[in-house]
Amino acid sequence: MNESTELIGELLQSLGVDTAYRTDALTLLEKGESRYLRDLKLNLVSTFTSDHLSTKECALLALSIAINNNNGPLTTFFNHYAGEQGATAAETAEAAACASLLASNNVLYRFRHFTQKEKYNQIPARIRMQIMMSPVTGKEFFELMSLAVSAVNGCEMCVNAHEGSLIKTGTTEERIFDAIRIASLVTSAGKVIY
Repeated sequence: MNESTELIGELLQSLGVDTAYRTDALTLLEKGESRYLRDLKLNLVSTFTSDHLSTKECALLALSIAINNNNGPLTTFFNHYAGEQGATAAETAEAAACASLLASNNVLYRFRHFTQKEKYNQIPARIRMQIMMSPVTGKEFFELMSLAVSAVNGCEMCVNAHEGSLIKTGTTEERIFDAIRIASLVTSAGKVIY
């Protein structure tokens, strides 16, 4: 067994996935004995902790991003991990709801931003967003998940709005940056484990 195969096995085992599991991308990395596999493993493990977020918050953020990215193996893992960190069923459901709601908002607001026509800003969105009024994870954390999903989905208008709201609530830039870092690393892992 070469080092690449061992690293893939360790990575998959840490996610509770059968070590024989392979995607096309994992196979390419394995056959090419890519040095990136070590980085991938360490990067994914670094999503479990943060100096500015609790482990439960890390898990819920990662879960919301995995759901947003339609990634089955990572959704299963981070749902289980969130539970181990004390997340309730209502909190994990809210991570899923956030991914879904922000997907619609990101499309709509990206469209408004891209067209730059004032008329589209005047037309009501007609998207129900009641969950944002009193989220079970708290307003600040729901905003943080919303920001992370918006960053992944590439909605500049949404990113600016959520980041601005977070700063107004007193959230530190370090906390915001860690949420984005986790979102980026879950997205990265999802390109090879899907």
